[in-house]
Amino acid sequence: MGGYLIVIVALVIAALSTVSWFATPKGVNQTLLRTSILLTLTACYLMWAITYLAQLHPILSPRRGDLRFED
Repeated sequence: MGGYLIVIVALVIAALSTVSWFATPKGVNQTLLRTSILLTLTACYLMWAITYLAQLHPILSPRRGDLRFED
């Protein structure tokens, strides 16, 4: 699946952001609620995407620790 999952989840987050923008109840704290919801969705998506991509394409190759080196 690779990189397509990042795009699919980004589209889901964009849809949730749009829904939350229009579903926020009107009132004194409407701007605060909208900002909090959008920032939370964005931060959670970024954290997930960075972690997923770091595991998908690691910088260092994993090495087995149970092997003995021959001297």
